[in-house]
Amino acid sequence: MVIFHDNSSDERFLIGSTIASEKTDTWEDGKEYPIVHVDVSSASHPFYTGQEKVMDTAGRVERFKARAAKAKN
Repeated sequence: MVIFHDNSSDERFLIGSTIASEKTDTWEDGKEYPIVHVDVSSASHPFYTGQEKVMDTAGRVERFKARAAKAKN
C-alpha cells in the first residue's frame, strides 16, 4: 500500500502499488505507509474534473474541405 499525494489538488489516495519510496507518512488509520508525490491524478486532471476544454475542430475541417475542393478544380 502506498499513499499518493496530488500536489495540484492536495488530495491523498491510499492504493496498492509496486512503486518504491524512501519517504513515509501516516495515513488516516494511524499506520505509516510509503508516500509518493504526483503532479496530476484523477482529482486534478481536467478530464476527470469536468474542466476539460473542447477544441472547435469543425471550422478547421470545413476550411480543409474548402481548400481540397478548390485544389481539385
